[in-house]
Amino acid sequence: MLQKVKVRIKKLFPEAKLPVYGSGQAAGADLYLLSDHDIRIGPKETAIVHTGLAAEIPEGYVGLIYARSGLASKKGLAPANKVGVIDSDYRGEIRVALHNHSKYEQCIQPYDRIAQLVIAPYVFADFEEAEELDETDRGEGGFGSTGK
Repeated sequence: MLQKVKVRIKKLFPEAKLPVYGSGQAAGADLYLLSDHDIRIGPKETAIVHTGLAAEIPEGYVGLIYARSGLASKKGLAPANKVGVIDSDYRGEIRVALHNHSKYEQCIQPYDRIAQLVIAPYVFADFEEAEELDETDRGEGGFGSTGK
């Protein structure tokens, strides 16, 4: 059974569109562009685009903004920061920094689906300085050291 959590959404503009899940078991809800005109993003450029929404994410949860696979694979448009993070104490507009990874200008139109929002629980770490760390088989190997 899916766990549900209530996330309150405020439309900052009446024409803003609430996030929508594409299927009954989708992890991410689609976010929609709020604009009164097409937005053109040049090759290798980034545009910060509006959703017209603010969210009240419960404490202990985070909103994660991911690329939509179709937009990324067909147009090369994906969040510039790879994964956007919406903290539970943020109340401003949810905006998406869309980067055009392609070599062609891309156009998005009002109410296009521009990203997906995943609500996830997180652990708040209690960082403790240590002189030494426990040994492991891997040790200090990094960046592909566990594969061939």
